[in-house]
Parts: sequence; structure tokens; C-alpha cells
Amino acid sequence: MRFGLKISDNDMAVKLKKVTGFLTNGDKVRISVVFRGRELAHKEIGFTLMEKILQNISDISTIDQTPQFAGRQISAVVRSNNAKVKNP
Repeated sequence: MRFGLKISDNDMAVKLKKVTGFLTNGDKVRISVVFRGRELAHKEIGFTLMEKILQNISDISTIDQTPQFAGRQISAVVRSNNAKVKNP
């Protein structure tokens, strides 16, 4: 799921509902906070937003990849707490 730095509360709620749906299905989810233009000067706001997102889904998820800044985005990977291992 992609989140913009200037996301409203209602838009965040909709995206978090989708993330919750993916996690309850046992899928992994990559969460990205995307910076545009001059927003790159305020990386701390992006990390704060990522922490807020991860805090909202912490009861049903485990962090596989900690938040990392690369290019113009901060991304993290989470998986469900009770995800079953799929046999290939």
C-alpha cells in the first residue's frame, strides 16, 4: 500500500482497512510512504507517519522488514501474526 505524506485521516482509514484485509488472508504487505518534491527535506515526518501506520496494525501484524529510506520513499514489510506457511 502506498501512503502519501499529506494523507487525510479518512484516506488512511480506508487504506488501513485494505491492509488489515490482506493480513487476515495471510499475505505479506509492503507499506510505502512516498515523498514528492520538497517533502524530501522533512524525512522525520515520513518516519513519524510510518510509525503511526505500524502502530495501528501492530495487534495483527509482525514487522518482517524495518522501515528503510530508499530513493523517494520509506518502505516496510509486515506479515500476519498467525500467517500459515504456504507450501510451494
